[in-house]
Amino acid sequence: MSDETHHERELGGQLLAAVSRSFYLTLKALPKELREPISLAYLLARTADTIADTASVSAEVRLDCLERYRTLVRGDSAVNVLASTLREQFCPQQSDDAERRLMEKFADGIAWLRTMKPTPLAAIQNVLEHIIDGQMLDIRRFPSDGLLRSLASVEELDQYTWLVAGCVGEFWTQLCASELPSSLDPAVTTAQMQEWGARMGKGLQLINILRDIGEDTRDGRCYLPCKPSDIQIEWCHWLQTCTEHLECGLRYVQHVAHGKLRYATALPLLLGIQTVAKMRSASWDKVQQGIKISRLDVASILAQAAIACRSPEAMEKLYRKLAA
Repeated sequence: MSDETHHERELGGQLLAAVSRSFYLTLKALPKELREPISLAYLLARTADTIADTASVSAEVRLDCLERYRTLVRGDSAVNVLASTLREQFCPQQSDDAERRLMEKFADGIAWLRTMKPTPLAAIQNVLEHIIDGQMLDIRRFPSDGLLRSLASVEELDQYTWLVAGCVGEFWTQLCASELPSSLDPAVTTAQMQEWGARMGKGLQLINILRDIGEDTRDGRCYLPCKPSDIQIEWCHWLQTCTEHLECGLRYVQHVAHGKLRYATALPLLLGIQTVAKMRSASWDKVQQGIKISRLDVASILAQAAIACRSPEAMEKLYRKLAA
């Protein structure tokens, strides 16, 4: 018999795999106590992301939809109005079939959220509030008017990376502490793990920003706080900052006591540091085209992680190897 709930079977299979791509490997590797709430949170966050990224729909409509989405996450019951708007205005604009199906299944995702127990529900609501705030800021900061804009300060970039990813590290830790308390090293406080988790999340988001620098600037967005003429110099600076954040991620993984959870937590970190290594060695022209690791690299990391995650020392050795 499967230990999956009805909603997890309906939404957490092919649809989740299609929209989460490589992160699906992490989700399916999670212990069952954490798999459902984290999978649901990811699916709901991706829904908000698709709403925010559908640039063919006006900014005003997207902001209104995100605000209504936020009220639904908080507990409002008027789901049909927003579900109808997404079907009529957003579904036809999706070139990706998985993104279209995600919009079609919006009401089902909210129904799944309503089945959560109080502690996971509160954690999911909290993290989605932050993620939606970050997406709304993004829409307001980067209007689609053909002009290239940058974030105004280091503080704005740090705020953005925390809102859309750093808070996820805190959420992840909070759920581990409440749903699987023995999964974290008792020698380290939950507060310390949350801090490391937040920095790991910010590092992973910086990877997205740095590897998409060419595409984003062509679309009028520069998340780095600098003049257009200084983008390459700033890119190198933030690559170093990204690496420092991921070092905290390494410490985080090393203090996860549950073997299956350690493996699931390590995968995005290892894939991330391999991407950083490829960016560091790439020419600027190549960086502007976009940096990705191959499916062969992913398969290799999966196999190596299964062995390395057996001990903190082996984990660090693999991390250093991939970072080189």
